[in-house]
Amino acid sequence: MRQKIILREVGLRDGLQIHPTFMATDHKLAWVAAEAAAGISEIEVTSYVPPKLIPQFADAAEVTTGSLLIPNLLVAALIPNLRGAQRGIELGVQKLNFVMSVSHTHNLKNVRREPDESVADFKSIVALIKEQPVGKRPIITGGLSTALGCSYEGRVAVSAVVKRAVQLVQAGADELVVADTVGYADPIQVRDVFQAVLKEVGHVPVAAHFHDTRGTGLANVSAALDCGVTRFDASLAGLGGCPFAPGASGNIVMEDLCFMLDSMGYDTGVDLGQLVQVREIIAQALPDVAMQGAIARAGLPHNYQTAAQRRAA
Repeated sequence: MRQKIILREVGLRDGLQIHPTFMATDHKLAWVAAEAAAGISEIEVTSYVPPKLIPQFADAAEVTTGSLLIPNLLVAALIPNLRGAQRGIELGVQKLNFVMSVSHTHNLKNVRREPDESVADFKSIVALIKEQPVGKRPIITGGLSTALGCSYEGRVAVSAVVKRAVQLVQAGADELVVADTVGYADPIQVRDVFQAVLKEVGHVPVAAHFHDTRGTGLANVSAALDCGVTRFDASLAGLGGCPFAPGASGNIVMEDLCFMLDSMGYDTGVDLGQLVQVREIIAQALPDVAMQGAIARAGLPHNYQTAAQRRAA
């Protein structure tokens, strides 16, 4: 039996942030509930940014509180700064996903500050969390955007990624997410970056966030698996993209990722058939959104046995 893989759905945040049509709150909550029922144990449900910047998150409070009622689900939200952390703590969210860019230019465009200022802000967020009563402290994740390439600066030095990873862990990150925000990475580059990061901060969980902009997403997952990574972000139907990264397209498709991992014998805890059906909620709520996915298109192979079925045989 291969080890357990932790999957985090990011479509409700990364997938919706650039879509012009607002997805109704009840549809968002239906999506969260259905995907949790299919076996996805962690979902990034929103982002605590001003609605004037990203209108899709105007209902962040309602989505957070509604998601927290769903059993057996770790509810996460993206935060760009201390104010976002304060709001998340007030709402009782279980995990705060802080984001900064390794790329200097992208950090200025995305969160409007120097990378060193982001690190200082992260330290303030950790201090705020430690002030909360034990049992009410959210998990704090340090996210490193554009860690494998930037639309403005091109290739990013491995040493720069390691530097920021070490800074965030030393500041108190409970875990890290290393992100290929614009889909630049290839498997060899993934191995180089993740091996270097894990060598320095492997005592905390390190997750991978890949986009499939140039068709290398699942190959990059395989490379990260070879490095020992067992936590991955993905988006149902491959929704996603960054408003401050020209040319960036969607995340790797959650359904296809689950199939690949299951076929390799990993334990995802996901019901593949049930997961594919969740797409209908998105299709009904956002009929104008482009949905990707090979498994949704082709179906499972004839007489396919899941990893669980193979183990039980």
